[in-house]
Amino acid sequence: MKKNTVRAPGALSHLGAALIATLAAGAALAQTPAPAAAPAAPPALPTAEQTDPARLGWMVGSPPPADKLIRFADGSFYTFPRFRWTFSNTRQFGPTTNVSRGVGAVSPLPRAERADLDAVSFTPLGKSEPMTWAQAFNANFTDGIVVLHKGRVVYERYGGVFREDKQHVAQSVTKSFFGLIGQMLVAEGKLDENARVSQYVPELKDSAFGDATVRQVLDMRTGLKYSENYADPKAEVWDHIRSGGVLPRPPGYAGPQTFYEFLQTVKKEGEHGGNFTYKTVNTDTLGWIIRRVTGQSVGEALGDRVWRRLGMEQDAFFSVDSVGNEFAGGGLNTGLRDLARFGEMLRNDGQAGGQQVIPKAVIDDIRKGGDRAAFTGYPTLPGWSYRNMWWVSHNDHGAYMARGVHGQNLYIDPKAEMVIARYASFPMPANAFNDPTTLPAYHALARHLIANPR
Repeated sequence: MKKNTVRAPGALSHLGAALIATLAAGAALAQTPAPAAAPAAPPALPTAEQTDPARLGWMVGSPPPADKLIRFADGSFYTFPRFRWTFSNTRQFGPTTNVSRGVGAVSPLPRAERADLDAVSFTPLGKSEPMTWAQAFNANFTDGIVVLHKGRVVYERYGGVFREDKQHVAQSVTKSFFGLIGQMLVAEGKLDENARVSQYVPELKDSAFGDATVRQVLDMRTGLKYSENYADPKAEVWDHIRSGGVLPRPPGYAGPQTFYEFLQTVKKEGEHGGNFTYKTVNTDTLGWIIRRVTGQSVGEALGDRVWRRLGMEQDAFFSVDSVGNEFAGGGLNTGLRDLARFGEMLRNDGQAGGQQVIPKAVIDDIRKGGDRAAFTGYPTLPGWSYRNMWWVSHNDHGAYMARGVHGQNLYIDPKAEMVIARYASFPMPANAFNDPTTLPAYHALARHLIANPR
């Protein structure tokens, strides 16, 4: 295992209030839709080395000095560069519920580290100069990355304050877990994908979701008056996240008090069944449906159906609202190796430890992808689609992935027999800003592993 130990000298004098405000909390705990045109380059930013949270000493001391404190109430916990510390310490900033790994043995991950991978070269999207896999680590503000090849750890590296024994927020990678469980319930006949949402959650009858089908929610093809434009302070995403207490509420806040209360306020805009439009609120609706169908919270459903069955190293946990509803749209926190174990199970058609954890038909349904004609407006993802809350590349390797803001990724390449689990704290929320140095790097590594088997 390699530990990132780069430390840059000098003070961060240019990290002023304007930059903090530009990159402030608020961005959100969901995947930002890319604009119709290619995104502008991110603003000039300090480097990963300069913003290393260990070097900056956030929350160090008894108590920490005032300029090193990170708080929830003032929103500083979700400002850059502070969130480089926060993302692997989220349990300190709000209520959570546990997802138990159970009491069984840990599933081994055989190790076969390869020093040659750091030198793998690729050309970032829109650039002419090549970059190496090693350089991409800091270019993407990576907190930790694990690469599995044929079930063996061939690369593992950590940075900042994240370690192999800590959990990190998965952000919208969370959604893919529940898209998977939703499709499992469909395959089991416990959930009718063509039924209206109101059949399972009558409380949503008068909301925008009342006449949407379960399938339209699973594939985010719902017509909702709900903006996820994080540059707009009036976007509905803010009300959604504040309702669950994931971000601090302004003085005098009198809006919905829970995630489920917010869902009942969402209004319809347009018709369901149109183009894919990424909106986090769909996943919390799916979470409510799962809760009704299974009689369990989404955390309990995840624990029983997946977490306890994979020999995980650590418990996972969820951020929850004031009555204990888990944030299905982005509140899961896991260990990095456990995220990789989950991906390896999917790569193996749902099998792990000699058991069929997920039906192969469910994995196949994800891999086939959604309607590619309905997937528009994502210039870094040409030819992709969205199915069961998974992003499907349709490339020649059949790769598909789970994605979360600020660079959280689970990437599965069946042809290369490769799984990449990455946690990060990229300054800009939208993955359109880190895709150029992420997606070509992943594909280059896959090609290298195929061409150089060991």
